[in-house]
Amino acid sequence: MTKSLAAACLLLLAAGSAHASGGQNYALECTIVADARTGEALHREGTCDQRFAPASTFKFALAVMGFDSGILKSPHDPVWKLKPEFHASKREQAYKTVDPAIWEKDSIVWYSQQLTMKLGMKRFSDYVTEFDYGNMDVSGDPGKANGLTRAWLMSSLAISPDEQIGFLHRFKTRSLPVSEQAYRQTEATIATFDADDGWKVHGKTGSGWLRDKNGKIDETRPLGWFVGWAEKDGREVIFARLNIGAEKSEKPGSIYAREKMLADLPRLVEAK
Repeated sequence: MTKSLAAACLLLLAAGSAHASGGQNYALECTIVADARTGEALHREGTCDQRFAPASTFKFALAVMGFDSGILKSPHDPVWKLKPEFHASKREQAYKTVDPAIWEKDSIVWYSQQLTMKLGMKRFSDYVTEFDYGNMDVSGDPGKANGLTRAWLMSSLAISPDEQIGFLHRFKTRSLPVSEQAYRQTEATIATFDADDGWKVHGKTGSGWLRDKNGKIDETRPLGWFVGWAEKDGREVIFARLNIGAEKSEKPGSIYAREKMLADLPRLVEAK
């Protein structure tokens, strides 16, 4: 874990108070909605400049890498089969075959790891740097040389909500150093959700936990992300939602983040 990520985790662990939101106690929250064309913030509330692990929101960036490199072909190609050596989690063992659309929608870690291994460390690291993605640290856990398959999973890579918006803005304005095919196929692969007032929301969730001062996962500090873009009647916005819990929860933090963003986005956009 990087010094900046560790410092942020310790800061929250030392926080003496939390506030209630939607039935869940949060130690930290951030909500940003911005114009997709200009990047101008339409709504920015909470603590949005602290970096945390991107968790599965990194699959958004990984999709861009995969389609640009040619490893991924379309939302349904390639289909990869689960193998015992992937050491899939109990939940993911149910996914015997996975394509890019399923990978994004259901957050299949082993698919991400097969993609990064096909990229190789140099190409993977180069993409992260060229994307200016957060702290750009893909070294992984200290002393374990596992950055290629673990960097984004509560490890070395960290990004703030402000930086998530920066990445999304570069994606939507075609400012990343990738092919047009990579943009179009990624847009076709990211999961879609319906919000009120006719807004169509395209986004990626991410869940995890902060670590304590000893580097151990602290389940009383669940992390939840939801990032992406939304469109209605020719208008397009980008968004990032982050919540850090103050207590253990049976519901993943990403579900809270997604529910909150889907509920609030129409109101936040129409206020401008």
